[in-house]
Amino acid sequence: MEDSKKIINTGLRGVTVASTRISHVDGEAGKLIYRGYPIFDLSDKTSYEEIVHLLLHESLPDEQQLIAINDRLVANRTIPESLIAALKTQPDNALPMDILQTAIPMLANNDPNAAEVTIENAQRIAESLIAKIATIAAAWHRIRNHLEPVPPDPGLDHAANFLYMMNGKKAEDVTARFFNVCLVLHAEHSFNASTFSARQIASTRAHMYASVAGAVGSLSGELHGGANTRVMQMLEKINSINAIDDYITNVLDTGGKLMGLGHAVYKTGDPRARILAPMSRQLGEITGNPKWYDMSVTLEEKGKKAFKKKKGIDIYPNVDFYSASLYHYMGIPADLFTPVFAISRIAGWTAHVIEEQFGGADAKPVLYRPASDYIGEYCGPEECAFVPLDDR
Repeated sequence: MEDSKKIINTGLRGVTVASTRISHVDGEAGKLIYRGYPIFDLSDKTSYEEIVHLLLHESLPDEQQLIAINDRLVANRTIPESLIAALKTQPDNALPMDILQTAIPMLANNDPNAAEVTIENAQRIAESLIAKIATIAAAWHRIRNHLEPVPPDPGLDHAANFLYMMNGKKAEDVTARFFNVCLVLHAEHSFNASTFSARQIASTRAHMYASVAGAVGSLSGELHGGANTRVMQMLEKINSINAIDDYITNVLDTGGKLMGLGHAVYKTGDPRARILAPMSRQLGEITGNPKWYDMSVTLEEKGKKAFKKKKGIDIYPNVDFYSASLYHYMGIPADLFTPVFAISRIAGWTAHVIEEQFGGADAKPVLYRPASDYIGEYCGPEECAFVPLDDR
């Protein structure tokens, strides 16, 4: 390797690869905007169904449009019997995200118009996937526990219906309402790793199912969608407020991370965390088990101070930090946290696939083909001379 060669490993941070009208993350100001609307307004005033319309159809729906999209989502919730039968053949310990990624191509196999390249068809598939991915996740949770899947309830909204299909009973109103907020908060986040994966696949003119399956695979990684699971695992490992100081000290001494604290983009705090925290507190009080929320608050406060003192850096909670305890209070198992993320983010993924392939008159989509910097070996100043196998 030549001494002058420098290894480039930026993870594309700061590299602009495309334009988008879908969302904006202002890391310096701590703002998240969906198609012009601040997340604080949307989380407080909208349903997930409204967010789906906003992301896929570029506007908040009026009353009739909301009824129409809700009806379409409800009509698309049922998954094929062949898919349920296939799920029943999988080992109980299969990773839920692997199950989810496996199931999506099976939906494509049941869609005779999967490869039709029109914006209307893409929107149809998007709404179908948004409806079905929740059913798949809930069905797998039931099947792996040797229970029959619960059919969707057309009288429940998207959030409440998932909790019902997962548990076999209707959730309390406050839990369903908070879960709706979680879906709104996780629905979109610009060019994160899984969304970039979806757009990159879409740039090849692959169909919607392929793009979403790739996004699910990207989200399954612990540095992306798996982070909130690791937050809950961290809280359970610490297990007591009294053990937090020692845990933070060990993290700093070993060069580790406090899961859920810090973000690649937000520099002054993740606005979603500020919305999630009070909901975690409230459900902790309602369930009579505020321990996990109290631990989270203490870990945030002490972690901030310790990292500032020793490393001179400011860290803030991200969306995963308080969603972990919140989902736990909702009765969602830790290994379903990432599938729940997918249940929400699929609205953003599909919107980006549509924008990538049908962006409009001002868009000129191209096949993604980034460059790389070769730093491999040479045999002196020239390329290596090939040596036949017998002479090596």
